[in-house]
Amino acid sequence: MFKANLIVAFALLVACSVLAADAPAHGAGWRAALKQQLPLLGHRNWIVVADSAYPAQTSPGIVTIETGVSQLEAVQEVLRDLGQSIHVAPIVYVDDELKYLNDTLTPGISRYRRDLYKILGGRPVQGVLHESLISRLDEAGKTFKVVILKTNMTLPYTSVFFRLDCKYWGPDGEKKLREIMKKKKG
Repeated sequence: MFKANLIVAFALLVACSVLAADAPAHGAGWRAALKQQLPLLGHRNWIVVADSAYPAQTSPGIVTIETGVSQLEAVQEVLRDLGQSIHVAPIVYVDDELKYLNDTLTPGISRYRRDLYKILGGRPVQGVLHESLISRLDEAGKTFKVVILKTNMTLPYTSVFFRLDCKYWGPDGEKKLREIMKKKKG
């Protein structure tokens, strides 16, 4: 009986160790977790910098990390890391609802929007309805990794979505390759 209890206790200890190793980082460890994830990510993966009420999604590829920092700080960090990446570049999406919010309805939203677009530095930004973006992430999370960085932001419709694309191979190169392939086959 003692031996059986010892085996069960050892199995539980091993299981807890494995789960702790896969558990998302919280607080100050979020930057290290992002830097650790980034080399593993490629085109079709996503990084989301979310507000504090963003839902915990359950698709198997979705990892949520609590940052404990402001959203704008997290956006800056993600852009800095992606800027240093040799393999991926972001396609930026925001909630389409964001452009309709005003300071009467949501005090502070104009300043947030201005600061966000300043940080985004003129990058093209696509507005998509919030529910549609959540659905896209849910679907992507069935096959691909999605990293969600939750921040302490308390304004609605402020999440920033980065769909990663290949940095060194774009649509023009792909189109030319497909034309060459078509000619070779035909």
